[in-house]
Amino acid sequence: MGKSIDLLQGTLDLLILKTLALEPMHGWGIAQRIQQISKDVLQVQQGSLYPALYRMEQQGWIRAEWGASENNRRAKYYRLTASGRRQLERETSNWTRLSAAIAQIIETA
Repeated sequence: MGKSIDLLQGTLDLLILKTLALEPMHGWGIAQRIQQISKDVLQVQQGSLYPALYRMEQQGWIRAEWGASENNRRAKYYRLTASGRRQLERETSNWTRLSAAIAQIIETA
């Protein structure tokens, strides 16, 4: 396992929205999915994840409901709303523009 990298500000929202676009998940599942897909490069701490989920729920981008986890424990599941799908499109577009601009500078400078 390599060293984890701190997320850029605002990136966590994009990662959460993208993860929830696949299926509803509980918080621990979201963190695990991000870590697995990034091959352990990105590790989301609970102290960052749950405030982000709360904020995104307040924004109306996600909706939470209680359910049973794989271990038959009570867990809060989050799902994307229509507003969240639109936000995901905006954030994906912004991220694509930003990463292309940074790549351009790295390759040129």
